[in-house]
Amino acid sequence: MTRAEMEARGWDQVDIVFVTGDAYIDHYSFAMSLLGRILDHAGFRVAILSQPDWRSAEPWRRFGRPRLFFAISAGNMDSMINHYTANKKVRNDDAYSPGGKIGLRPDRATIPYCQRAREAFPGVPVIAGGVEASLRRLAHYDYWSDSVRPSVLLDSKADLVAYGMGEETIVEIATRLQAGKSVKECRDLRGIASFLGASEAPPSGPEVVELPSFEAVKESKDEFLNMARLAHRETSPFNAKTLVQRHGNRHVVVTPPQLPVTQDRMDFYYGLAYTRRAHPSYAGTTIPAWEMIKDSVTIMRGCFGGCTFCSITAHQGRTIQSRSEGSVLKEISGLTRDPEFKGVISDIGGPTANMYQMRCTEPEVEKICKRQSCVHPVVCKFLGTDHGPLVKLMKKSRETPGVKKVFVASGIRMDLARLSPEYMRELTAHHVSGRMKVAPEHASPKVLELMKKPRHDTFEDFAAKFDEESKKAGKKQFLVPYFIASHPGSDLNAMIELAVFLKKNGYKPDQVQDFIPGPHDLATAMYYTGRNPETGLAMPIAKGMKDRRLQRALLQFFKPENYFEVREALLVSGRKDLIGSGCDCLIGANPPQEALLARRAKAEKDFHEHTHMKKNPGSGGPSAPKPPKTGYRPQRSQWGRREGKR
Repeated sequence: MTRAEMEARGWDQVDIVFVTGDAYIDHYSFAMSLLGRILDHAGFRVAILSQPDWRSAEPWRRFGRPRLFFAISAGNMDSMINHYTANKKVRNDDAYSPGGKIGLRPDRATIPYCQRAREAFPGVPVIAGGVEASLRRLAHYDYWSDSVRPSVLLDSKADLVAYGMGEETIVEIATRLQAGKSVKECRDLRGIASFLGASEAPPSGPEVVELPSFEAVKESKDEFLNMARLAHRETSPFNAKTLVQRHGNRHVVVTPPQLPVTQDRMDFYYGLAYTRRAHPSYAGTTIPAWEMIKDSVTIMRGCFGGCTFCSITAHQGRTIQSRSEGSVLKEISGLTRDPEFKGVISDIGGPTANMYQMRCTEPEVEKICKRQSCVHPVVCKFLGTDHGPLVKLMKKSRETPGVKKVFVASGIRMDLARLSPEYMRELTAHHVSGRMKVAPEHASPKVLELMKKPRHDTFEDFAAKFDEESKKAGKKQFLVPYFIASHPGSDLNAMIELAVFLKKNGYKPDQVQDFIPGPHDLATAMYYTGRNPETGLAMPIAKGMKDRRLQRALLQFFKPENYFEVREALLVSGRKDLIGSGCDCLIGANPPQEALLARRAKAEKDFHEHTHMKKNPGSGGPSAPKPPKTGYRPQRSQWGRREGKR
């Protein structure tokens, strides 16, 4: 990670400089470590350039000219989602930075990182990857600028984008470049997006799908909808075709996704010699994301849920790829030898904890299947849903000497869990810390259909079984349901339906999620076009900040500070019957004292902020001075929020 460390190894040059927007933690949950260790094992010299100052190219010269290429990643999260809330306000912290400090990576980090690499050493190949680049490989809607942007290849000037989980891709690229091949000779690899030159003809034929051009999708929402529909049909690694999209007089070409990795390869990836520590340069500093996962164990990757608002399927793939029981238990045994381990495994899971070793039982069907979800609208009859291997693994993990508790903190798929009484018994008796996270997301059937989530009675049935099994185990345990406000198709009436459900069942969610349109997601196509990509039918969209604020308030109708917004939403929707003293009412007829105080405090705060930059009308004095440009975006022309808010 430093020049001194490089020289201490006797290296006069590195093969690959891996640039990342995250702090460097040597754990497989972080891309720079996983890919770095795999490249290291393959014999390549790797340097990690973590959270470099993007305002100059000098940090990119730290290790000298890389012999093979720069590998660029914005980090484990999309940088825009990392930086901004659903209301486009700057977040107060960054979980992937030392001390949670903000401002250590730029907006759309992939673009300036690639540009600085080009500036530092012209001619060195630049390979972009990670979630941010993967989901922007084609033309996409950008929520933060409210515009359709071209492929990230165009703006970043990267030679290639390695999309999805890139272990096999990055090693093959390094191997080919090591053998003297050019970066253009890597375009045929699976999981690659490339930008052809103006004189280069794009591929054609029956195995190629031509998408509407960037210019067409920018001008026409019909074409954007068509692009989204076509692109999402070609996501199965077993039958996906090459995608081609014209950008001006050039073309973006996206090859089919990488094939799912075998169990042996998964064991190899996760069994490398990770130190499971943050780099020593962070000594004495807490990195929130590291604290969250340091005692967790990943047992699988991928998700066949296909939820329209989620990027996991698009990035990790629909096919579940699992580690062997022996590999997992070996890692757990290693954890017990760590003097800092307290005997509690915080999570044993993955994107969805109870999809371990679940695959299609008919390989010939899997080869031709185009379904985007194996569980929606119903669980596919060919899907293997046996929880037996997982139950066995959970039992053995908690019986490992030195382990006191093994919890499941990853989300679980409720429609699958309730199919296995044995799993429900095992889960509730031994693997819940008192509160279990689940994600029903909504109560409205029409919204759940658009989300590709199961009907709401699935949640109610699961909740009843969870409560029953918890009582049998002699434990008092609670479900923590997560819900989304302002999802496409959700209007005030749908949110009132959800609020009534919450009131009826006594749920008071502490945390609620506002829908954020991430690039490439189907729900984002719905948000931008106002229509369903599959049916073309129009739907309500909460785009205005006021609409989004009212929907969020309804999710937490019980909070006094939300009283006036909930009242406004109910009156606008003609649901005055839910205001009063009845047992079914969401709020009382009169505002509580806390609501009045909260409204007064907000009015005073808004007044103070409004007058802070104005001349004193009584004295005619000068305007208040602007704070210095030391905030989150020092290079921006407007100083933005006050330092105190920042």
